[in-house]
Amino acid sequence: VDLKRFSQRTDGYQWLNAQGVSTLEPDLGDRFQQALYFPDEAHLNPRLAIQELAVNLQHNGVPIHFDSEVEVDELDADVVIDCRGFNAKAQWPELRGVKGEMLILRSDELQLNRPVRLLHPRIPLYVVPREGGHFMVGATMLEQSDRQAISARSLLELLGSAYALHPAFGEAEVVEIGVDVRPAFQDNLPRVERHGRVIRANGLYRHGFLLGPALAKRAAEMVINPKIESGVFSCN
Repeated sequence: VDLKRFSQRTDGYQWLNAQGVSTLEPDLGDRFQQALYFPDEAHLNPRLAIQELAVNLQHNGVPIHFDSEVEVDELDADVVIDCRGFNAKAQWPELRGVKGEMLILRSDELQLNRPVRLLHPRIPLYVVPREGGHFMVGATMLEQSDRQAISARSLLELLGSAYALHPAFGEAEVVEIGVDVRPAFQDNLPRVERHGRVIRANGLYRHGFLLGPALAKRAAEMVINPKIESGVFSCN
């Protein structure tokens, strides 16, 4: 019932029976009787993507200063783009924090060929295969801005979901527990606004790597054309 209801809210999928699931993901065998397969869905490793983007920028003459604190008044530039996420809350009080927690597990007993999402009553959960037998399991959504530690409930839900996908995760090594805060506005839509010589781009919520390129394009257009208005960002 939940899977059928979910299918009505999306498109670009194919229905799979148990044999279809087993064909695409042999290690899942006949554990699941039905699934939705999105053949055009893609994924990336965010950390590797950030590293590659930074290297490409530096090769093109863009200086990057990591782990640096700076005030806008200290910057000798006609336009400053502020894209600091939740760290910009002091300048953008409407921002709220949405805590996200994830795990990196390692197992040599299981192989997945693509991300696998699980329907969950509280949070959208997924398991993403990475190199070296590593799997990223994520991600929670908690309405709080505390990024200090994972909650016991979240840890149980993430581990329990991975185990429900395949018992091999019960013997997996916990390599990393990640906790951070996503920046979001009340409507969960990103915004690009002009404040003097500062252009602020923020509020990407869960969709940073999906909407980031389009948001960056809008910010660049606002740099080039001062007449472009601020406001809620839309990809339409």
